[in-house]
Amino acid sequence: MKTTLILILAIVIFACTTNTKPEESELGQLDNFAEPYRPQFHFSPEFGWMNDPNGMVYYEGEYHLFYQYYPDSTVWGPMHWGHAISTDLVHWEHQPIALYPDSLGYIFSGSAVVDWNNTSGFGSEENPPLIAIFTYHDMEIEKAGELEDETQGIAYSLDKGRSWIKYEGNPVVENPGAADFRDPNVIWHEETQKWIMVLSVQDRVHLYSSENLKEWQFESEFGHDAGSHGGVWECPDLFPLQVEGTDQTKWVLLLNINPGGPNGGSANQYFTGDFDGHTFVADTKETRWVDYGRDNYAGVTWSDVPKEDGRRIFIGWMSNWNYAQVVPTEKWRSAMTIPRKLSLKDENGMASLTSEPVSELHALRMAGSEKNIASQTVSDIHTIDLGELDLSQSELLFEFQAGDSESFGISLGNDQDEMLKIGYSAEEKQLFVDRTNAGKSDFSSNFASISTAPYEAGDQIKFHIYIDVASVEVFVDNGNRVLTEIYFSSTPMNSLKLFANGGAVELTSLTAHELKRIW
Repeated sequence: MKTTLILILAIVIFACTTNTKPEESELGQLDNFAEPYRPQFHFSPEFGWMNDPNGMVYYEGEYHLFYQYYPDSTVWGPMHWGHAISTDLVHWEHQPIALYPDSLGYIFSGSAVVDWNNTSGFGSEENPPLIAIFTYHDMEIEKAGELEDETQGIAYSLDKGRSWIKYEGNPVVENPGAADFRDPNVIWHEETQKWIMVLSVQDRVHLYSSENLKEWQFESEFGHDAGSHGGVWECPDLFPLQVEGTDQTKWVLLLNINPGGPNGGSANQYFTGDFDGHTFVADTKETRWVDYGRDNYAGVTWSDVPKEDGRRIFIGWMSNWNYAQVVPTEKWRSAMTIPRKLSLKDENGMASLTSEPVSELHALRMAGSEKNIASQTVSDIHTIDLGELDLSQSELLFEFQAGDSESFGISLGNDQDEMLKIGYSAEEKQLFVDRTNAGKSDFSSNFASISTAPYEAGDQIKFHIYIDVASVEVFVDNGNRVLTEIYFSSTPMNSLKLFANGGAVELTSLTAHELKRIW
């Protein structure tokens, strides 16, 4: 959530000319979701502005995705919680707006949980309530130049998230005199039998505990001397994960930051460590990134995924505050990333986070569309024939065996000679996504760019890539590194080429799938 006086002034200017909420008679025209740059298998709002994912909770077979939403324009404005539901993490059904601004302020980011034991008293043992925890942002206090413009509130639902009642005792956490006091994320801590809230406060987080979700006690703070401090910390998330192949469990703390990302603008960092219900102690204070791309922000995870499933499932906002409000889409702005499974693996004695597409996405693979390309040596540029496969809506899996090439990878191109390059530089030991010539970029001087991620590849390097009209998500070596980028080509990308510079590289496998649209 980004709110500054500069931003508010920008909103006023844009909103005067950019009101794209359709009349009711126009809603039927949106059903095809076929506007230029509209993603075909990522979640996006029907119309209006969307940013942070919020309130992600699983209950009775349904994944709930709430999100920061302004229905009256395609730029940031008075924040609501939009709402969508999925039974498979792939197909989404739009719901009515869940939470509207009120006298206490706009509804900023937060989380949601199932209160299984009815600790709040809002439901019953037979019908446990869903509890949404969110930030109130009071614009009148902000305009007055005072710090206490943000407090925390709750709401509850007794009908599987279809309607919400705000708690009459809001706010449940008053502002202690701090700016940027927001984005509560809540989890039940079994050992202490208490709810734990992690809350962003400028360049650190505060931890609170509660027995009933209504009365909160400050426990500790973390982060003033750890991680990246190039901007404001936002949208935290705290949860335990078992380190794969071991019986060790570590706590993961996700912390979004704006600006200060590894390639400019907003991004998502993480820490691993130990948490005893009171204090989080990090394994290292070094900065580590969930995603090195420019377009994965405010990412958090679903609560209450069943134990028999066992996954920690993540989704992020697929944009960047450097240019989110000016990208060239008309009826809507922004989409979410594909859902991803987060895991921990041991890397030289340190627990490291990996991120992979959820397996449910396999259902999108179009029957009969699979293309398998024979292994071959690449020493310059080689065009791959994919037949009738629609590259602009596809999944690519390919593997290279390192040779003596200085850099190698793939490029997506179109009939306008625009090009997006994805690859690895053995010379510089880094991955890269180059969108400097991938289409429109005149809307922002911050857009045309090359994003990089430090990485030392082994003898083999695997790429798993999702392409959806105007976005590319790159997962390297089973999610050891991830880069997410959006782009706006003049016409769809329809050609695939391999390239190798300064030597040869061996392509050992390449499989392509055309993917079905979800709307």
